[in-house]
Amino acid sequence: MRTLLWLQNDLRLADNAGFQLASQASELLIVYCWPKPRPWCNLTGLGAQRTRFLSETLEHLRHQLSELGQDVFVSVQHPEQVLPLMIEELGIEHLITSRPQAYNESNSLKALQDALDCNVSVTRGNTLFDEDDLTFDLADLPKHFTPFRKKMEAQPIAEPLATPKQLPPKITEVRYGPTPSNNTRPHPTFPYRGGEQEALRRIKHWVFDRQAIATYKQTRNALDGLDNYSALSPWLATGAVSPRTILHHVQRFENEVTANESTYWVFFELLWREFFYWRAQIDGVHLFLPYGVARKKQLRTFDPRQFTRWCRGETNYPLVNALMHQLVRSGFMSNRGRQIAASSLIHDLGVDWRYGAAFFEKYLIDFDVASNYGNWQYIAGVGSDPRGGRHFNIDKQTEQYDPKGLFITQWDGYRTPQPEFVTDAADWPIS
Repeated sequence: MRTLLWLQNDLRLADNAGFQLASQASELLIVYCWPKPRPWCNLTGLGAQRTRFLSETLEHLRHQLSELGQDVFVSVQHPEQVLPLMIEELGIEHLITSRPQAYNESNSLKALQDALDCNVSVTRGNTLFDEDDLTFDLADLPKHFTPFRKKMEAQPIAEPLATPKQLPPKITEVRYGPTPSNNTRPHPTFPYRGGEQEALRRIKHWVFDRQAIATYKQTRNALDGLDNYSALSPWLATGAVSPRTILHHVQRFENEVTANESTYWVFFELLWREFFYWRAQIDGVHLFLPYGVARKKQLRTFDPRQFTRWCRGETNYPLVNALMHQLVRSGFMSNRGRQIAASSLIHDLGVDWRYGAAFFEKYLIDFDVASNYGNWQYIAGVGSDPRGGRHFNIDKQTEQYDPKGLFITQWDGYRTPQPEFVTDAADWPIS
């Protein structure tokens, strides 16, 4: 049976149910559609570091597949545009893909299912659990994290699937072109490259060589220092490594070295990621609307000057400036840094949270639609936070996490203060 495997956020061979199912085909075409975020507030395309990391991930996967006689066709068109044409022209009988992440991806898959005259199989996405593993009906998913955690943290998690030893021959009528790329190099503060092998190397270094996982709960809120946090989120976001694989190595460390509150905290944060994924399945379009999943209307505005200052790191808050410079140049920002930057845009500058979420989508190399938009709603008070939002005191955060101003200095955060509002001739009434 001629089969098309449509890869999404599962760019790996190990623990990939799609490849397991596709191995039964007679001929196989593997397709990946380059992400094209919807234009929003003059934000288009992907940032340089995100483009680099994704390109490296694809190139590594293509190298792995070449050893199995396969390749990946990379399309810059939307799936709804390119896949029906390929399926019809090539006589594809079976389409395989992973469960979509959120509203737009679900709509793409539904449109394809309605339009295609072939079998469609949807495998587990890049998650710890499949829907059948949930201890409740998906419609009854808790609205907040703590009840979800209590229901799921004792639930058994399956072992990662093995890497396929062989794959069907590739469909040769397709011309496999180059992967989109740029000339960007990794920033020295986050020197990692994309791909499954790099992910496993990072796990080995952080978990087993440095054993930094054993103190993770104490160091995880640091603004920098790669051993202070796992830094595995970029590979999770592209699917170069699965959460089950990460948990497998964590449990191995607990069995062979030590198990403590810090090793549990890695699982705890994987559960947070899981919670946001399943919430995105339920919340649909509300994940992207201003009043959020809480249906809570807020008085927000769009002040282009304030938003531009935040994006460029030119606000009156040196710590926020430093964080924004770090994001754009390196493609990465710590979890604590993201909370501070988001709180500043929403609560101090009064800007609609969706603009900040879109900016993060452009630049974060670990962009994950459910976690990104879920966390922004959480800070804004329109999401899954039972407290109704989080407003961080920037002076207090600076004193706690950068008391000597080293991080601010490193990332050029000090700027000449500007007035909150600017009045010019255009603001005066016309007589």
